[in-house]
Amino acid sequence: MAKETKPTQIENLEEVEHALTTAERFFETNSKIISIVFGVAVVIALILLATHRYYSLPREAKAKEQLFTAEQYFEKDSFKLALNGDGNFPGFLDIIHDYSSTAAGNLAQYYAGVSNLHIGKYKDAISYLEDFKTNDLLLGPVSIGAQGDAYSELGEKEKAVKLYLEAAKLNSNAFTSPLYFLKAGNTYEALGTKDKALETYQIIKEKYSESEQGRIIDKYIARLAAN
Repeated sequence: MAKETKPTQIENLEEVEHALTTAERFFETNSKIISIVFGVAVVIALILLATHRYYSLPREAKAKEQLFTAEQYFEKDSFKLALNGDGNFPGFLDIIHDYSSTAAGNLAQYYAGVSNLHIGKYKDAISYLEDFKTNDLLLGPVSIGAQGDAYSELGEKEKAVKLYLEAAKLNSNAFTSPLYFLKAGNTYEALGTKDKALETYQIIKEKYSESEQGRIIDKYIARLAAN
């Protein structure tokens, strides 16, 4: 057995030595190119780090600071001031324009959408809300539901009900889900689709009975059952 193993071991050592020799020759031949590539990679990494530290982070902080005043107007239902600013502080539209690449600029898209919804500019509301991106468990459904509200106001009820259902099913929870299932049911009723409205109301009764909508859903179900 030992006599059969020894030649194999020697062959393996020769293969390793050959591989090492080949690698050494490659690095010797291409050392200049490898050094250049490595140097470029280091420079790019330093540039990215410096850009993040001295450009992106200060911009993010500035955008967040400017967003604060606009948010205060939004909370007071002063939606036009929130959108356009007051002459001393910028509004959401300015923040979107100047800081679109920041998290604050993205959040301004949401605020601008909801603000436009409140002042009756429904197409603008849809545009801004569609551009808003989030993984937030509540803002995600609310932004989609707000689009449903805008389409409903525009008379596009079928589009609205699809968005309400999407909002209700996204990140299922006891706050936004029953709210948008109720809106979907109301919209189905407006479309004359009573059976789907009843199905939607039953979801609230069965899954979200402890919610605000769940406590009043029986009257909606009773009305449809009577008809």
